[in-house]
Amino acid sequence: MPHVRKQRNIPKDLLVLRHLNCRMKLLDQDKKHYFSGEKGLEGELKFDQLTENLHSECIIINGLLLKVDNNFFQIDTLIIFQKAIYLIDVKNYEGDYQFDAKHLQHIKSEKIIKDPFIQLQRCETLLHQLLQQLGFHYQVESYLVYINPEFTLYQAPQNPSVIFPTQIKSFFKKLNTVPSKLTNGHENLADLLISMDLGDYPFPQLPVYKYEQLDKRIICPCCWGVMFAENDMKLKCDKCGFEENVDKAVLRCVKEFKILFPDWKITTNIIFEWCSIVRSKRTIRRILQKYYQPCGQGKHCYYI
Repeated sequence: MPHVRKQRNIPKDLLVLRHLNCRMKLLDQDKKHYFSGEKGLEGELKFDQLTENLHSECIIINGLLLKVDNNFFQIDTLIIFQKAIYLIDVKNYEGDYQFDAKHLQHIKSEKIIKDPFIQLQRCETLLHQLLQQLGFHYQVESYLVYINPEFTLYQAPQNPSVIFPTQIKSFFKKLNTVPSKLTNGHENLADLLISMDLGDYPFPQLPVYKYEQLDKRIICPCCWGVMFAENDMKLKCDKCGFEENVDKAVLRCVKEFKILFPDWKITTNIIFEWCSIVRSKRTIRRILQKYYQPCGQGKHCYYI
């Protein structure tokens, strides 16, 4: 049975864009970046659901950002078997594309995308280098998986390392036939790679934003609508009708605020303004005192 050693984390830049998209008007380029990130994460999570149902003995690592010889490389999914490591890159492209030289072109929009298999080959090379530096000698098999059933690529060359939507079922049948008996050595390798994970790129491409320009409200976690106060203890979404306890909603807002403004101190006044629809500043203070640790007193009090 598979052992998932690392669950997938949402990239920090995607979290920032997700929150900004609800609170300001993004430029077209930033909006495209945001939607592309959400689409990519959706595909990776779909693939995670499939790997969790593997029968073979293996270790699954979901999402790694590694560095070797000053080169960053990102791994969507790594599956460690007894004798081989499977490196998986997942793409969630949708629509009809045409393969041309070293890129893919969307037939309707004519949008051009660099062939992701080139990126996969680079990633495989860097992973080989890293394993050699660490003293591990495993066979690496890399695969590009197009996860979206609404994706078609015309004139694609035959490549056993590229898995199209209609081939996913047979691909997992293949994975389930891989003979594998894991040892402490495999566990040590997994632990080492996870310890080397950088999490997020050090210089993410994010839009410039200021606190003053952002909408101050509580956003519905289901549909991104706006929550309103039904009473002092319960909020409700004006779009989908989702209801939420005020404590839980405020805590979500605090986490969101910390993602957008990591260097700012959490105070009663700032969170009261950030949530806006919560009727009482006393309610905000009660929630912060209950779930966070106060530092300082009076006007200088903040929470960690």
